[in-house]
Amino acid sequence: MEILATILVILHFVGLSLLLGGFFSQIKEIAKGTGRVLRIMLDGAYTQLVTGLALTGIYSAGLIEGEEVNNAKVGVKLVVLVAILVIALIFRKREIAPSWALWTIGGLTLLNVVLAVAW
Repeated sequence: MEILATILVILHFVGLSLLLGGFFSQIKEIAKGTGRVLRIMLDGAYTQLVTGLALTGIYSAGLIEGEEVNNAKVGVKLVVLVAILVIALIFRKREIAPSWALWTIGGLTLLNVVLAVAW
């Protein structure tokens, strides 16, 4: 089960890099007001959601000794990710997304990183 958890953590990081990479790759466009929600950002958010829920389930079930779940942390991170997904889904079809929406997606993604590391 530890191998599965390790694979899920790696995929969780891949989802993070897809989400942040999609944001950082178009910083200039966002600053000009011509940025958009890229498919890679949605894929990253979905990857983070699925792997995060799977990891929480594995750890909550006690399948790996010595690992405990901080349910408050998981809950806050889930709310932040749902906010990212809602904003991304609302503006995904638009040719140009509002800059505030893209800055919010990037900021909330970084907030989730800070929560994961510092809490």
